[in-house]
Amino acid sequence: MSQLSEELKEYLKETNQYEHVVTLLYWDMKTGTPKLGQAGHIDAVTYFSAKEFARNTSEKLGELLEGLSAPAEYDALDDTWKFIVRRMKRDFDRNRRIPPEVYEAYVREQAESGRAWEEAKNASDFSIFAPHLKKMIERTKEITGYTDPGREVYDALLNQYEEGMDSATIDRLFNDLKKDLVPLIQKILAAPQPDDAAFHQSFDLDAQRKVQRMLLDYIGFRRDAGTVGETEHPFTLNFCSKDVRVTNHFHEREPLSAIFSAIHEGGHAIFEQNINPEYDGTVAGSCTYMGVHESQSRFYENILGRNKNFWIPVYDKLKTLLPQLQKVSPDEFYREINHVRNSMIRTEADEVTYCMHIILRYEMEKAIFRDGITVEDLPALWNQKMQEYLQITPASDAEGILQDMHWSDGSFGYFPSYLLGSIYDGMFLEALEEELGSIDSLLADGRIGEITKWLNEKIHQYGSTRLPAEVIRNVCRKEVSAKPLIRYFTEKYTAVYGL
Repeated sequence: MSQLSEELKEYLKETNQYEHVVTLLYWDMKTGTPKLGQAGHIDAVTYFSAKEFARNTSEKLGELLEGLSAPAEYDALDDTWKFIVRRMKRDFDRNRRIPPEVYEAYVREQAESGRAWEEAKNASDFSIFAPHLKKMIERTKEITGYTDPGREVYDALLNQYEEGMDSATIDRLFNDLKKDLVPLIQKILAAPQPDDAAFHQSFDLDAQRKVQRMLLDYIGFRRDAGTVGETEHPFTLNFCSKDVRVTNHFHEREPLSAIFSAIHEGGHAIFEQNINPEYDGTVAGSCTYMGVHESQSRFYENILGRNKNFWIPVYDKLKTLLPQLQKVSPDEFYREINHVRNSMIRTEADEVTYCMHIILRYEMEKAIFRDGITVEDLPALWNQKMQEYLQITPASDAEGILQDMHWSDGSFGYFPSYLLGSIYDGMFLEALEEELGSIDSLLADGRIGEITKWLNEKIHQYGSTRLPAEVIRNVCRKEVSAKPLIRYFTEKYTAVYGL
């Protein structure tokens, strides 16, 4: 490599030390820092984030990227480093427009808002969080005004989480889903429902933690490159492909919640652990396209984890760890993990009504950024939409508007990624079965490793180097469509409920 390339590599190594510290501080704030220690961590996160931001917008970095973008230098790079230089130059130009004091204020408010959200959720009191949410909305608008001048704010935010995606495309996909899913859900809810009493008794929390360990091992989570923690809201973060961390939240009387959170976060982690390790420490490492990322977590959680055959090789182990399930047959377990019902909490929703939870949040975000709804009016709108889409109304803020952490850190535009991920999954399932055969047979035979390997080779290894549209074209050889997901839901739940 040229001298400029080597200089950029060295520059990145030092910058990554700041990112490493910020990530570690965030992990500790969420998993172990006591309440009185949070303020000190917020100061440290703000300090190191500002240092990292300064390096990512420095004149030195600008000169390196400018030099490497010149034809003589750029043409000599391999495809990976061409992507890295191109992406870094774009991000540099965008971020350079943000005044450092504006960025620092945003980072501090992110941390303070996260702390306020957790307090508000535990107290089920939206008024605690409201002033911080108001600040996060204004800060987000301000930052976006610098990074994407002249662009409609919400489309810019959507593109930030799923590059190449805009609300017109999302509207089309989501409307296709609503048209077919609303009548399907009505048919399902009118059918006889399974008895779920066996799943709502006391389940030892340590036993649930062992179930999580068993499931993570089974689906392919590498313990030499990962660890687990506990938080109010499950999430996954990574330092690099060699250090990926997942969290969970355990409920004594709701064991299925932690079971499927474990599989979901495990899917995120397997993605990160199997990105080409040569990309570590660069913008090619990790995957910044959250629809693609959520497609993998939801593929494991739903396409695999809610398939009856997934459990055949491990069901006896599950019953040993959770003896309350000893008298629950595999058929009864399968019916319960695919029990469709209108429920308050997104993360505990079945895979069909889950779509309505995301459409609700998408419409809430459009109301915030396009319709100018006030923060004070958000809980009422939330409850109104819950009634409209799910025919239920939250009894408290905690089971309503405060249930998700995303808005507390400014992740506006992220929610649609979950449903985009499910739409991609319908397509990935068809492509996988064309190449490997019946997913039912693979799972029943305990050959889940072959599925993981296929996903590793088709999707995971590329990190951020393929845009979402490129991923879909390369894996599925088609343009994105909601039809495969609609077919999957219709065929599966017609059989489960005997419609």
